Amino acid sequence: MKLRLIWQMTTAMALGLAASAHGQAAAPTPRPASTVSEVVVTASRANLLGVASTASQGSITRKEAELRPIFRIGQLFETIPGLVVTIHSGEGKANQYLLRGFNLDHGTDFASFIDSMSVNRPTNTHGQGYSDQNFLIPQVVGGIDYTKGPYYAAIGDFGAVGSAHVRLIDDLPNQVGASVGTLRDQDAFAGGTWRFDSDDRLWAAVDVGHLDGPWSPPGDFHKVVAMSRFSHGNDADGFSLTGMYYNGAGKLETDQSIHAVEDGLIGRYGVLDPTDGSRSERYSLSAHYGATGQDWRFASNASVIHSTMTLWNDFTHYLFDPVNGDQEQQDETRDTLSADAAFTLSHDFGSVRTQTTVGLQERNDSVYIDRRHTLQRAALNYCELPNPDGTSATPYAALGGACTADRVRLNDLGAYVQNTTYWTSWLRTVLGFREEDYQATDHSLTTGFKGSGSQTLPQPKASLILGPWLKTELYVSAGRGFHSDDVRGVFGTAPLEGFPGTAGKTPFLAEATGEEVGLRSNIVPKVQMEVAVFQEDFQSELTYDQDEGEDTPSAPSRRQGIELSGQYHPFDWIELNTDLAFSKARYTASPAELAEFGLSGPFIANAPTFIGSFGVLVDNLGPWFGGLQWRDLGPYPVVDGQEFPRGAGYSEVNLDVGYKVSPKLKVQLSVYNLLNEKAYAAEYDYTSRLTPASAPVDGLQVHPLEPISARVMVTALF
Repeated sequence: MKLRLIWQMTTAMALGLAASAHGQAAAPTPRPASTVSEVVVTASRANLLGVASTASQGSITRKEAELRPIFRIGQLFETIPGLVVTIHSGEGKANQYLLRGFNLDHGTDFASFIDSMSVNRPTNTHGQGYSDQNFLIPQVVGGIDYTKGPYYAAIGDFGAVGSAHVRLIDDLPNQVGASVGTLRDQDAFAGGTWRFDSDDRLWAAVDVGHLDGPWSPPGDFHKVVAMSRFSHGNDADGFSLTGMYYNGAGKLETDQSIHAVEDGLIGRYGVLDPTDGSRSERYSLSAHYGATGQDWRFASNASVIHSTMTLWNDFTHYLFDPVNGDQEQQDETRDTLSADAAFTLSHDFGSVRTQTTVGLQERNDSVYIDRRHTLQRAALNYCELPNPDGTSATPYAALGGACTADRVRLNDLGAYVQNTTYWTSWLRTVLGFREEDYQATDHSLTTGFKGSGSQTLPQPKASLILGPWLKTELYVSAGRGFHSDDVRGVFGTAPLEGFPGTAGKTPFLAEATGEEVGLRSNIVPKVQMEVAVFQEDFQSELTYDQDEGEDTPSAPSRRQGIELSGQYHPFDWIELNTDLAFSKARYTASPAELAEFGLSGPFIANAPTFIGSFGVLVDNLGPWFGGLQWRDLGPYPVVDGQEFPRGAGYSEVNLDVGYKVSPKLKVQLSVYNLLNEKAYAAEYDYTSRLTPASAPVDGLQVHPLEPISARVMVTALF
């Protein structure tokens, strides 16, 4: 029924825009015969036939980034097939990512990069691999290159399930824009480029935003983002220097017990603890240099990042502390230095062509992390350690107001080599090898413990590509990857962070292995198709622990699934696209091993069985442009180890319709959750105590999807 309604809406939108454009184009303005009209084809993804290493690799165009309706910046990553980006707490917190049957929480196995800078934060105060995208401005996005699976030698930590590299533009049109929405949201943007000559240019952009949402009390999330970039030449031959600044703060609407809504303690969009909130700041400087010769290419990047964040979360309310509640403050201050360089050499041996890349990547993090027990954001002088029964806790004195406090140093050095050989016109191979050297030190300021350690991990990668035959290529890929674990769990300085003692020592690097078979084809005129069948095994699953509000390592796991994607361009001004992903997620340990992790069965909580989407992009249809996107997140277990109960997932339709009033002025109307779906963006199952006097209750903890809303944006070029 939903699909039929979406198809009817799509057809009506396309026909209506076409009719309007036809009426306005009835008397075209004559142009000189010597002028050649440029035809721009609306396309969401680049055609990688003959280029890609795997069936699931892809590149999102700037066109889709401009046309796709997005409510929050993180949803820009939903352009990646099979990826859902949602939230379970609030706008000032990193989004939640779901891909290939994985609940990737805030980024546990999804490596994201912006201007080649890693966004993921290892050993984070809230979640391993934490990835907050709020410092990105959509107007400066030049495209997204994505991968899936551990098959790419240049992808290291957190990239075993997927990765995304956001490219920034080198030339920003001079513009100002402003938007206002029905959920009490406002945004203002200004940016432009100064061109010194044909090779040198400088652009700058500022974005200021505010959002209340439907929440009670209002979310009051506000942010300021500033970016500037100087570039000479291009990525292949030239250099650039980019500076970024971000500051954001607001309330958090942490997942709430469904019993609180049913009992009338709060409304659907209410919160039990209105003092939950977030505060974040980030600034960075990044540089690129590239040079190209006749048969070689050199590319390098370097960056320095400083970031701070504080989160106040109350997940279980009065479960462990029936007097002052369970709110916790999580603080982090981080300095990150990183650099990478890659040299590529091409050579022909007769009719055989080869391309070999040798690369080195270095990242160093200096982190201060602490956790405090708070009441309405004020630190208490004691902490609560949950007992094994899960409904009580043992109090202990806070040291300097902190329950845990650590100074951590991390150094991740990755060296790799990758060779692509074109044996014939229909056969090529991609062979890669990566070696990781991970070193860490941890000084616990609450226990006095000091520890250091390291781990290396060899990672072979290989792909075999056959074709193209009839505009079709076949791919077979296999490889090893990893995610790092929180070093506080490795050293045991933070309660509940590492493996249970009976399960052995927590590794620095949790290994993942994957296999994939697929194809991509352009055999049908005006259609691009991709199909991938995959399996991936993890040595240790990272799971969400609501008691600590952090990710913790768990039992070994396996995902199996199939993904199908297609893009159809019936005319230059329109694209229809669809992505379907089916997956099966299970723990692979024996019953006895599962019991060591407190699991009664093989089912993995919050691992979706289906993710689907259908989209329409329209551009250059006279003065009209826009997009429509339907996204569906299928059902999933909500209790780790058990198949039931299950979260229902959600379905959402977003619409964007734009009109170019003149070459210098455009107006856009965006409608989010067009069908006003009454669903939950996230669902968990754990125990909480809603009031000091009530008994503990087990059941769903939910974060509702925002209701139907609209936003109007006006952009002026100058």
